[in-house]
Amino acid sequence: MEHRFDWSAAGAGTPHNLCVSALDQSGYNRVMSPSVRTFFQVILLWLAGLGAATQFAKIAVPFADVAIRYPDNAASIGWMLSIISFMGAVLGALSGALTGWVGPTRLLVWGLVLGGLISLFQALELSFPVMLASRLVEGISHLAIVVAAPTLIAQITTGRARNAAMVLWSTFFGVAFALNAWFGLTIVDRFGLSLYFALHGALMLLISGLVALLVVQVRSDDHGTFVIGCRGLVGVHVETYRSPFVAAPAFGWFFYTLTFVSLLAILPGRLPEEVSGTIAGLMPLAGIALSLLVVPLLLNVLSSVAVVNIGFALGVLVLLAAFAGLPLPIVGIALFAVLGFVQGGSFAAVPQLNTTAETQALGYGAIAQMGNAGNLLGTPVLLAILWRTGEAGMLTAVIGFYAAAIGVHLWLAQQRKVAA
Repeated sequence: MEHRFDWSAAGAGTPHNLCVSALDQSGYNRVMSPSVRTFFQVILLWLAGLGAATQFAKIAVPFADVAIRYPDNAASIGWMLSIISFMGAVLGALSGALTGWVGPTRLLVWGLVLGGLISLFQALELSFPVMLASRLVEGISHLAIVVAAPTLIAQITTGRARNAAMVLWSTFFGVAFALNAWFGLTIVDRFGLSLYFALHGALMLLISGLVALLVVQVRSDDHGTFVIGCRGLVGVHVETYRSPFVAAPAFGWFFYTLTFVSLLAILPGRLPEEVSGTIAGLMPLAGIALSLLVVPLLLNVLSSVAVVNIGFALGVLVLLAAFAGLPLPIVGIALFAVLGFVQGGSFAAVPQLNTTAETQALGYGAIAQMGNAGNLLGTPVLLAILWRTGEAGMLTAVIGFYAAAIGVHLWLAQQRKVAA
């Protein structure tokens, strides 16, 4: 029996009516079939994600060049990278509520425009305090994109197509880092950081225009009932994290991000210099490959949470193999490969556990919040453990984090059974 992806959105009987904006009226609908059009929209939303991930990568990848630009701020240069996570860690859940209030397409366009303008502003060779302040504001743009874009993807796709689309979305961070490493460093070496930042800003503005023209606008019948001012910041957090359906993907994602960026930064430095660069490039690519090739197949027969727990369990086994003598380069590649299960399964879990646009937006807001919290804490926590206990202590801590993630997911699954 032939199985095909249905990339078209649900019909008029769904709670949310979909309509294509400006370009739809000038022949866009007539040129493309619904399936092809929706596929194109998913790719465009994924490109928006690459732009958001580059807001991290444009500092992390040419970090040595950024440090050279600010030689008098060596002790504080790390904040240039991590401060963008601050807004997400504080306002992530609120952004989910905001998405339900103003609409994901509008929020996404605003986020892309803001990010593009800030990146162009950063090309002016700003002073360190001004650059740091701009990165803080850039965190608002990043948050808007990483909440609105997956919410839109979940709403314009159905069934197996949704699983595949969410797995594709989950690769945006790793793909962006790889592309910036391959092409961004060449641009920086030849033309400098200013042009690098300016190109990023221009691409963000270009994508914002394409999103405004080509991506569906989501109209909700309960648009006026989800008003942030009536709930307040505390109310939004209570509503988000008391739900075992909304909060589950985010809690698992916290443990994933607690180790992803930190291990990507730490492990290559523990390897011989002649192989460290190669391994650093292969680690995220291994996770992307496994996520794209295997996770969509697993999601056809297993729940997304089960796929996530398989990823964490395999991660524990890989780290235990390190204690049995498995070489660290192989451990690094294998670990990031199996974490691809967590990567793809976590984003697919949001629409699988939450059926309305409102709760999906809250779920992606919670993922953004927990992910940014994990990114903020991960590197300093693991470095502190490494310095005090050595490599074995650090790997043991990571095993503990993954075991805790499995335990939290199993407990929340039980809570969902009770709630049902």
